[in-house]
Amino acid sequence: MRSFPLLLTGAAFVAALSTNLTAASHLKDAATGDPKLRSVGAMSFGPGGLLLVTEPRHAAIVAIETGDTGPVQKLKQRVDNVGALLAARLGAPEGGVTIADMAVNPASGKIYLSVTRKPDNASLIVVVTADGQAAPLDYAKAKHARVSLPAADTARVGNVSDVAFAGDRVLAAGSSNEEFSSKIFTLSLPLAHGGSAVPVSAETYHVAHGKWETKAPITSFVPMEENGKHYVVGSFACTPIAKFELNDLKPNAQVKGTSVVELGSGNRPLDMFTYEKDGKQWLVTHTQRFHQNLFGPSKYWGARVDMSHVKVRDEAKINQKAVRRDVKQPKGPDGIEIVDSLFGAVHVDKLSNTEVVVLREQGTALALEIAPLP
Repeated sequence: MRSFPLLLTGAAFVAALSTNLTAASHLKDAATGDPKLRSVGAMSFGPGGLLLVTEPRHAAIVAIETGDTGPVQKLKQRVDNVGALLAARLGAPEGGVTIADMAVNPASGKIYLSVTRKPDNASLIVVVTADGQAAPLDYAKAKHARVSLPAADTARVGNVSDVAFAGDRVLAAGSSNEEFSSKIFTLSLPLAHGGSAVPVSAETYHVAHGKWETKAPITSFVPMEENGKHYVVGSFACTPIAKFELNDLKPNAQVKGTSVVELGSGNRPLDMFTYEKDGKQWLVTHTQRFHQNLFGPSKYWGARVDMSHVKVRDEAKINQKAVRRDVKQPKGPDGIEIVDSLFGAVHVDKLSNTEVVVLREQGTALALEIAPLP
């Protein structure tokens, strides 16, 4: 097994694996051609240009071998009115394209958008190149595998909120209509076309609510390795950050997470990633505020958290006693602060340890641009 640094998450985790693995090596009995996506939601990348796409209304993950392996070329300049650009390229009426998520391919810097086109409600993946040109993903030679996300015999999975490549497996999060509705799904590698994931029920202490909860699903997460152990670090609405050890994710198990940070009530997490600056690791959670008292010029905002808060093991600093962000100040306590460059960001994904790609509010439109990390 390849060795990794003490802490390796998100795009860095994928980049390390990309040096000796290809996307094709992670698919089994793959089909070739158009996967005919039935719905689209959250996306992320694995090694070698392997794109992971959620089908949120159909309880499945579709892995697509894009063949997009570099070299890296980042967006050269801001792209204004992205909605109009997509409508023109997809033959849709004005306002006829809805963007579900955005993912940056770390191997190439290209930007991928999962979208729904009206009036035919087609589910599509659009690729934006460094020069700002947009086109649907070409499936002609692309191999793909679709893996279903099951629930109990009498239940169903009603939503799939996130997906990520996690070294020796793929992880997904979502919810079902069971009593323990919060779910984490483990997808074994290689991903077998027509296969099924292993469901695990998750329970989390919601610090702002003062109780353990089984209903609210992880809305965004990153994989993490720490001291030889592997975790999924997830954020939830209202807004605890909790970690789950992957070794605990057994078939049909009920697992309790460890809440380590509370960002405050009234927020819905949208994206998470990690980056390193001056030798320090940071976890960024980008959220949408649904309470009226905003923290800045937009309901879309983000905060960064020193990873020492996430790695904490002291019983006096977890769950009921997890550190809380000072919601009345832009910073505080030490190691938790608002990221100004994420105000107005509808979708965010990491480009490097210094920059992120941001789909940002631009009046009534959206603009695609590169933003700095603090």
